[in-house]
Amino acid sequence: MKILFGIQGTGNGHISRARILAKYLKEHAVDVTYLISGREREKLFDMEVFGDFMHRKGLTFVTKNGKIDYISTFLENSLLGFYRDIHALSLSEYDLVITDFEPVTAWAGKLQGKPVLGIGHQYAFGENTPMAGESMMAKWIMRNFAPATNAIGLHWHPYSDNVLPPIIDTTLQATDDSNNIVVYLPFENQQQVSAVLNQLPQYQFVQYSPELENGEQGNISLRKTSYQAFKQDLAGAKAVICNSGFELISECLHLGKPILTKPLNGQMEQHSNALALEQLNYATVIDKITTTKVGDWLAIAKQNEAKPLPNVAKQIVEWLLKGDWQQHQQLGKGLWARETGAQ
Repeated sequence: MKILFGIQGTGNGHISRARILAKYLKEHAVDVTYLISGREREKLFDMEVFGDFMHRKGLTFVTKNGKIDYISTFLENSLLGFYRDIHALSLSEYDLVITDFEPVTAWAGKLQGKPVLGIGHQYAFGENTPMAGESMMAKWIMRNFAPATNAIGLHWHPYSDNVLPPIIDTTLQATDDSNNIVVYLPFENQQQVSAVLNQLPQYQFVQYSPELENGEQGNISLRKTSYQAFKQDLAGAKAVICNSGFELISECLHLGKPILTKPLNGQMEQHSNALALEQLNYATVIDKITTTKVGDWLAIAKQNEAKPLPNVAKQIVEWLLKGDWQQHQQLGKGLWARETGAQ
């Protein structure tokens, strides 16, 4: 079997999931080529697991100070270039296209009549999934950005029969060996975040961002985003402050880390995630990063009960290689039944 696996490069969640799936795909006699879009190639890091991957510009969004900048997003994206990339991508040698909300591979598959399997958080947004910050345009984008013939959604609750638990590295274990608070707010102004944290000198923070260089600033250890270093700090963290993306919060729930989260303004997915977290009582949601809001939360934050996740990636790969990509109901039932225990 030959597979083309498209990965959306905006943010790190899609890439993190794909790394884990790639690990299990390598264990089988399957030929997988990866295509990544949505971020400049030179800004990608720790990509060895994907081998000689393809890269396209794709489509992305631009943020400024914790909000989507719609004008810059429009100027940054070239619809003509996107159209050309779709039509230049030949899928004749592939049996299946997998997309984690990556639009070039998804649309190429749709236009060339190839089966496209969507695997990702965005495919979990059905009629029963909590929604917030939605608009007609946002819903249209969610449906049409990366269309799939069949789709597996990932979420924190079985909102429909195509929704599975999150894909994370289930070998990740809490070490609780530091009093550091991990801060990952990549869509915020990093200088403003640091200024807020510096006003809470009784706490020690580790602030991660692709924009930062390693260094110390008072009670903050500044760190440039790194896959292995971040996982190590996360495992030992006392608490986590982050935007309302899916993958990191899933890891925090698995580890039992207290979560303070602020959704990216204007991004329906993150507002909807925040609503789901509030409904499930999994995290504290705030609308702005301020010293008062962060300090008040840290004063009462307590270790959560860990919610160990099953090895979803391994089960998906084994199911995938059977070739019956429409039959996912039993897969979902089995994984949700094991949500509290299996590896």
